[in-house]
Amino acid sequence: MSAEPLEIQLEEWDLDRRLREDVQAGLTARPKWLPPRWFYDARGSELFEEITRLPEYYPTRAERSILAERAGEIAELTGAKTLIELGSGSSEKTRLLLDAFTRRGGLGTFVPLDVSVSALRQSTERIAADYPGLRVRGIVGDFTHHLDRLPAGGRRLVVFLGGTIGNLLPTERVRFLAAMRAALEPGDWLLVGTDLVKDPAVIVPAYDDAAGVTAEFNRNVLRMINRELGADFDPEAFAHVALWDPEREWIEMRLRAERPMRVRVLDIDVEFAAGEDLRTEVSAKFRPEGIAEELASAGFAGHAFWADADGLFGVTLARADERLRPPTVD
Repeated sequence: MSAEPLEIQLEEWDLDRRLREDVQAGLTARPKWLPPRWFYDARGSELFEEITRLPEYYPTRAERSILAERAGEIAELTGAKTLIELGSGSSEKTRLLLDAFTRRGGLGTFVPLDVSVSALRQSTERIAADYPGLRVRGIVGDFTHHLDRLPAGGRRLVVFLGGTIGNLLPTERVRFLAAMRAALEPGDWLLVGTDLVKDPAVIVPAYDDAAGVTAEFNRNVLRMINRELGADFDPEAFAHVALWDPEREWIEMRLRAERPMRVRVLDIDVEFAAGEDLRTEVSAKFRPEGIAEELASAGFAGHAFWADADGLFGVTLARADERLRPPTVD
């Protein structure tokens, strides 16, 4: 069975508008920032796949080990008819769940949602070929804006893997989880992967590898802005920096100007002082009780929490609970 035509909820002009808005807002702020969603152009996606194979980058291996051990249990517990993946990318780890649901039987539809048309088209075609009989319905969309477009009906399991929820600031997580709960019916399920708080000596190298792949990944966002918006960043004039914030329990990736410079972008002159930082990513780390509290506040009842053997990463299974009042989405 071939994949269905992609459902487009995010047009190219939407992406261009949001990029312009983010770049203008972030580069004129104090301190300067850019959101991490713009890392993932074609080159950025290739670099991230390389990062996931680096010896320092534990999250992918740790989460995969949990899913490999627990996928069958997740299939039995949820009995889902529809599996929805947010920020799906290649859906490589999700295949562990698809395999388990295939063995169990009953799963009818797989719905990956991603902003990248090319990545989504490639992954849906491969999955449709590898799982004959499964309806594969890809949605081009942004999980921070299009949760209300998720297909209704059947018992649904939404998966949000990779620790991506940690890229949202605390207020953004509140809005996201509220929107997620509003999009689900009581009895639907949510599976969330979260990187756990641990020794910074383990965390920091995952974002500052010896081979410099993460540094290249970080600078690539400047190359993307040059290409898409006609800016004149010199990416090599920025140093890659990864810093652990012990109070907020998150890591920040930054690009640090190595000399004073003026960058022209969107008809704006952006001044950088020597040593000035541009924040490109926040990656929050969680404690099991913390993610449980955030989910409960959004109207989800925690069902199970699993960690890998080394306690590096956690996966939480929660259910939309009719007894918990969903918060209002602003």
